[in-house]
Amino acid sequence: MTHNHSTKKRIVFCDFDGTITVNDNIIAIIKHFNPEGWEKIAEQTIAQEITIKDGVGQLFRLLPASMQEEVIAFSISNARIRDGFSEFLTYCKEQDIEFYVTSGGIDFFVYPILEAFHIPKDHIYCNGSDFSGERIEILWPNPCDGNCSNDCGMCKTTIMRKFPSEQYERIIIGDSVTDFEGAKLADIVYSRSHLTTKCKELGLAHTEYETFHDIIKSMNGEGTD
Repeated sequence: MTHNHSTKKRIVFCDFDGTITVNDNIIAIIKHFNPEGWEKIAEQTIAQEITIKDGVGQLFRLLPASMQEEVIAFSISNARIRDGFSEFLTYCKEQDIEFYVTSGGIDFFVYPILEAFHIPKDHIYCNGSDFSGERIEILWPNPCDGNCSNDCGMCKTTIMRKFPSEQYERIIIGDSVTDFEGAKLADIVYSRSHLTTKCKELGLAHTEYETFHDIIKSMNGEGTD
C-alpha cells in the first residue's frame, strides 16, 4: 500500500437512497401512493430504456401537488438510516476527510432526513421539487457537464470532477446503477447490491459493505500512517 494520504486529501461522495438509508425512498413513496401506471415507468427506468431523469420526473408527475404534506410525511417516516452512519461522519471529521452526499433523491426528504446529522447544506447535492402546479414537478439543479451524456438528472461525476484527482483521493460509497459512472472515476469504491454486480461485470476494484462500520474498518486498515 502506498502512503499517499499525506499529499492527497481524502474526499467521500456518498449516495443517499439505499446507502445512507436502508431502503429506496423514491420507489417506496410511489409504491405507497400507488398511482395508476407507475410500474411500467419504473421498469423502463431500471432497464435503462428511459433516463433516470425522465423516469423519476414521470413517476412524480403521477401524483397531484395537493398531496404535498402526505408525500413528505410518508417519505420521512419511512426512511431507515443504515447502521454506523453517524459514527462514520464522526470518523470523517476526526480524520479530516471531506464528506459529501451525492443523491439522486429529492430535497423534500433528503434534507429533513439528514437534518439530525448536521451536514453543511452545501455538502448535500440532490434534486429539487416544485409543488406549485397541478402535479409534483421534480427539478434538476445539478445537470451533467460536457463530460457526461447520460442525462443523469443529478450528475455525480460532474460533482466529482470539481475535485481533481491530482489533489484528491476520491472515495465513492453507493449501491446502485446511478453510482456506476462515479465508481469509474473513483480511487476507492465501497459497494453493495447493484453497484457490486456492476463492478464485478467490469472488473472494477471495489470493497463490499453492509454497514458504515464496515467502511470505517476498511478505511482504518488501508495503509494509513
